[in-house]
Amino acid sequence: MLAVKATEQLIFDWFQHFHENPEISWKEVKTTEKLADILREMGVSFKRFEGVTGLVAEIGKGDEVIAVRADIDALWQEVDGVMQANHSCGHDANMSMVLGALAALKDEVFTKRIRFIFQPAEETGGGALAMIERGVMQDVTHLFGVHLRPQEELPLGKVTPAIYHGAAAFLGGTISGADAHGARPHQGNNAIEVAVAIQHMLKNIHIDPFEVYSAKLTKIVADGGSVNIIPGNASFSIDVRAQKNEILAQLQRHVDKGLKQIGDMFETEIAWDWQDVTPGAEVSLEGAAVAERAIVASLGESYLAPSVVTPGSDDFHFYTVKKPELKAAMIGVGANLAPGLHHPNMTFDPQALLDGAKVVAETLKMVAK
Repeated sequence: MLAVKATEQLIFDWFQHFHENPEISWKEVKTTEKLADILREMGVSFKRFEGVTGLVAEIGKGDEVIAVRADIDALWQEVDGVMQANHSCGHDANMSMVLGALAALKDEVFTKRIRFIFQPAEETGGGALAMIERGVMQDVTHLFGVHLRPQEELPLGKVTPAIYHGAAAFLGGTISGADAHGARPHQGNNAIEVAVAIQHMLKNIHIDPFEVYSAKLTKIVADGGSVNIIPGNASFSIDVRAQKNEILAQLQRHVDKGLKQIGDMFETEIAWDWQDVTPGAEVSLEGAAVAERAIVASLGESYLAPSVVTPGSDDFHFYTVKKPELKAAMIGVGANLAPGLHHPNMTFDPQALLDGAKVVAETLKMVAK
């Protein structure tokens, strides 16, 4: 198949398949099977893992390993009035670009191994850690990622050697009180009032104004079951973000303190836990420099864009947190992507897939030769 079809067309075909068959975090079973089928057709060896989706492929020979990671999961969201899995973050594109790079490199001779990590569950934040626990970083000296960028960050025809993602933490909590009749509010604990107090607390967190940060309620569920019952119980979620890991830690301490004080003030039990914490980018200047040279070599000087700083997060950066000596960078590809990442009707120019595949291939080749 690879000998018959041009790699460019294969990239489009792969993208179309993944786009039409999205699967949410930890349930990327058919996606993993499709990746395995593609690798078998290429004649590339790969490894799957017990208990998790995703897989790892490898080419080349040598003691050192250069790695690239592609996330494979989709989001669960409402699309045209229907709740469904949807590749609105572009992981279908990430897989296709990395597969395109693999197809371009698989028959070349290298003095180092190149490892292709197809990672599950980026959206829930646990996929990178699961891969790390299964040894995918063994012998790895350099790690690269790739991701399409929204048009406000990069237009089509521009590629950045480094994305500086922000840090993010997600909290889930419950408010446990007693329901009350609408005519006798003093006999219960109004969970809605507690939730309003939490909202006010979040909006009154003050950190150095030169730092970039935010804290906001993203879910409140409170229902007494009837229009004349004041609900005593509720569940809620909080999304906390910062550009720096140390500022995120400060925000988390403020939230913990505030929730405790609100519980005491309302004499209501508030329970919570930090369900996921995704670190901000720790970009290697050496890794970014390699990607910069690769952009110029593969596409031309006019494609090179400065580093992108974005408030979004990505669990790619767990790899550098767990292995700080890694020379790592995530490449950002301009695609005229609109209206934005995670928008249910997100679209982009497919030419970006070819741009990304070329840059990833050249980046890996520069280090592995």
